[in-house]
Amino acid sequence: MPASTVIWITGLPGSGKSTVALALKKRAPRSVIIRMDDLRKIVTPEPTYSADEREYVYRALVYTAKTVAEQDLDVIIDATGNRRSWRRLARDLIPRFVEVYLKCPLALCAEREKRRIDRHSAPGGIYEKGEAGWPVPGVNVPYEEPENPEVIIDTEKTSPVEAAECIHALIQKRH
Repeated sequence: MPASTVIWITGLPGSGKSTVALALKKRAPRSVIIRMDDLRKIVTPEPTYSADEREYVYRALVYTAKTVAEQDLDVIIDATGNRRSWRRLARDLIPRFVEVYLKCPLALCAEREKRRIDRHSAPGGIYEKGEAGWPVPGVNVPYEEPENPEVIIDTEKTSPVEAAECIHALIQKRH
């Protein structure tokens, strides 16, 4: 059985998931980043972000991460994953699973998202769309904070590089 680790970086849109994932990848070059926004473009090319659609896409995300980890590669999941049940599914199916919660105030997330230059495949204007009724976690769709993540990082106070160092140190201790 491979000793690969799957790290799910969760948090509100704009909390820094993609930036932290890239910084972590630099420290763990044999890891693979799986971005929900990229997966969604394949699985649902014209997304509606409905509850049913999210259920299917997140289950596909967990399966993909599990399958890649079984090939002896560490996996970094870059996905909001607003429901605990999806992260719990990953924890139940993946032997070496780490949940990282990027905690960040909603107002700061919205500000960051608005001035984002590199979108890392994420759609633009997320929070504006949420105010207009589009289903956005933290705005009009609940974001269920992790109950017992292995790591909580306050991205209002911690840089992406520091966050990646913290996550990488934890993973090194577990190997």
